[in-house]
Amino acid sequence: MDNYTKNAEAISRLSPEEFQVAQRNATERPFENAYWDHDEPGIDVDIVSGESLFSSLDKFDSSCGWPASPSRSKRTT
Repeated sequence: MDNYTKNAEAISRLSPEEFQVAQRNATERPFENAYWDHDEPGIDVDIVSGESLFSSLDKFDSSCGWPASPSRSKRTT
């Protein structure tokens, strides 16, 4: 996303754990977050901006307690 902006109102609604994960690069405990075993189809979105990130159809079981999804980074090499 070229013009990413943080939504202060959305940030204010985050739980302490969500704030740490979304804004401070913390990590949720494996197998204990609300969505670790969530398999319904849909689009995963950024909790602050609402930007769509990826389709749930792209997720795969990484066997580590966190759903894995394709990287959004672009390689230039």
